[in-house]
Amino acid sequence: MPEKETSTQDPGAGQVRTTAPKTWAAGVPAVAHAVQYSLEETSPRRTTLNLLELNQTKGFDCPGCAWPDPAPGERKRNEYCENGAKHTNDDATTRCVTPEFFARHPVSALARASDRWLNQQGRLTHPMVKRPGSDHYEPIDWHAALGLLADELRGLDDPDEAVFYTSGRAGNEPAFVLQLLARALGTNNLPDCSNMCHESSGTALHETLGIGKGDVSLADIHHADLILTLGQNPGSNHPRMLTALEETKRRGGKIVAVNPLPEAGLMRFKNPQKARGVVGRGTNIADQFLQIRLGGDLALFQGLNLLLLEAEEAAPGSVLDRRFIDTHTEGFEKFAAHLRSTVSWPDVLAATGLSRAQIEELRDRVLASERVVVCWAMGLTQHKHAVPTIREVVNFLLLRGNIGKPGAGVCPVRGHSNVQGDRTMGIWEQMPQEFLDALGKEFSFTPPSAHGLDSVNTIRAMKQGKIKVFVGLAGNFVRATPDSDVTADAMRRCRMTVHISTKLNRSHTVCGETALILPTLGRTERDRQTGGDQFLTVEDSMSQIHASHGRREPVSKHLLSEVAILSRLARRTLGDKVPVPWEDFEADYGHIRDRISRVVPGFYNFNSRVAAPGGFGLPNPVNDGVYPTPSGKALFTANDFAVPRAPAGHLLLQTLRSHDQWNTVPYTVNDRYRGIHGSRRVLLINPADLRALGHEDGDRVDIVGVWRDGVERRAPDFRLVSYSTPVGCVAAYYPETNVLVPLDSVADRSNTPTSKSVVVRLEPRSGT
Repeated sequence: MPEKETSTQDPGAGQVRTTAPKTWAAGVPAVAHAVQYSLEETSPRRTTLNLLELNQTKGFDCPGCAWPDPAPGERKRNEYCENGAKHTNDDATTRCVTPEFFARHPVSALARASDRWLNQQGRLTHPMVKRPGSDHYEPIDWHAALGLLADELRGLDDPDEAVFYTSGRAGNEPAFVLQLLARALGTNNLPDCSNMCHESSGTALHETLGIGKGDVSLADIHHADLILTLGQNPGSNHPRMLTALEETKRRGGKIVAVNPLPEAGLMRFKNPQKARGVVGRGTNIADQFLQIRLGGDLALFQGLNLLLLEAEEAAPGSVLDRRFIDTHTEGFEKFAAHLRSTVSWPDVLAATGLSRAQIEELRDRVLASERVVVCWAMGLTQHKHAVPTIREVVNFLLLRGNIGKPGAGVCPVRGHSNVQGDRTMGIWEQMPQEFLDALGKEFSFTPPSAHGLDSVNTIRAMKQGKIKVFVGLAGNFVRATPDSDVTADAMRRCRMTVHISTKLNRSHTVCGETALILPTLGRTERDRQTGGDQFLTVEDSMSQIHASHGRREPVSKHLLSEVAILSRLARRTLGDKVPVPWEDFEADYGHIRDRISRVVPGFYNFNSRVAAPGGFGLPNPVNDGVYPTPSGKALFTANDFAVPRAPAGHLLLQTLRSHDQWNTVPYTVNDRYRGIHGSRRVLLINPADLRALGHEDGDRVDIVGVWRDGVERRAPDFRLVSYSTPVGCVAAYYPETNVLVPLDSVADRSNTPTSKSVVVRLEPRSGT
């Protein structure tokens, strides 16, 4: 296909045009935008075939979000959303990045190009190498490329000088092979994208329930009496969730949305596959919207939980589920005493920006509901006090027995296709000893037991010169991580950087002394090995395991699958060090699944069970009344009050995605739901803050980060847009504003970057 655009730069702040934000999501416009974008990437025939196979039982899994599919027989012929369609055909584009492209474009020039322009160039077709001192990638054959990497890995003084990063795009089989390779080499340095998003969720849920995943199913969502959605924007980041919420409403359930911004998908949903979504008003989603201040969720739930305790005191036996509390939990009395002695209503109201009447209305909705589900995303997890916040959410659910029963539970909503599955497969720097023992027994070696590096600690170690080799399985590490300039400088200190990728991205332009790009198959593409056509498996947000079959011919004959790349690398690196049948793994992924079935709990008879339409669900002990905590019970916790604060004249910034964006990749410069057009360099700000700071709507400013290290972090030239955001709280798009997130500003216990509560000040742009 022809080049999509000529300009390597996105439009600047001076090109912004604003319209009124939308008050509903999806509908006919979503279909039109999805089709338009898809046809710009590939042919009408290829677009149609991809969409008809997307999320079908014999098709491929959407490479976008991890929202679960309906059961076989209940899926629509078009079982996808606008952004899933865009992402699928973006990845399946027939536009190609060839060796000739790299000959024309030096790395230094690519480094100045926008993220959008890099993505638009298309699919990577050949393995490429940038040698020391060179400013160009050049072609290299697979044998030589893997030999270079294997030589580097074998030449390390310590296996911990290597890091193996994984993004949620990778399937279960390559994830298992990667962690096996790393541990056979001798390191647990297995950071992943979860470190930047739901690590706080896993930490809090492990501590309180004994398992780091949610415990609900689609059926639970459908049958809940009340759903609380916290810190999430389903209309853009996981739009198929709106179909599930629509079903909740159809059955009489209520929904309360708690979020700093009034997102279109939280208000009304026009389902384009139903008449009322095409010609009617659609379905109202939120029955109550609480526009909370950034980081105010802990205060909200402490106030709400205190109200529930007081309601029980006023009418003993009618509010709390004492049988559940006494049988299945511990720590209730300490938790209750802590709330009664520490909660200050003036502090709660100041932290949340809400009125007591609004919180009491929420309490009344809770009291009227027997089955409650709480869903959340990055709005809860990316604060310093994220783990205590999620523990307080668990306290709330435990009070009325809303854990482990139908129509109730915890639901951390994952934003990336197989991010949960990668963790299940062992992509974690601190896997439990039981997993390591099972892995060692299966493959007759002793895995390292010392914890490895997560994403933030990987950057710190690279910065200190302790990491010699970085290997990225999918993803865009440099743009997904905080403190962009620090991260890039750290990456350049590596001796070798390697990326297994489908498309060009910013990380390919931030190179170690030697850099490799290893191109791989996309989700839509047929994976032929000597054992026949292969498929991968994935795990969704609700622990369902199912197959993903690519059907399209690969865009280049030079591509290898992720499993093939990793298996060949392992053979070249490890030789006979560990008795692993790498060649068999590459030839037939069923051999990998056989080994997984003997290492990972819940995967018995993996091959036969995943062959069934829709696959199978992993067991969740919480739903059987079993809590794998040290005491065998769910844990109430006493959490100290905390809220992010900004000094006078400063603001709290949250970074977020636009609607036309998937993770680090913007598809356009527009955000039509929020009424932003023409440029992404905008800062959404409350009108009262504009007045207080002496600015006007449309002013252009630099956003300057403020952190205790005194280092200036600057995002230049943003246009101020008057918007409905809480006073003192502003919002801007990521990854452009990741430069403002300090590397050392992280959540307690989870080490997740605090991208939702960054202290900033504004400096006017002279002459604009």
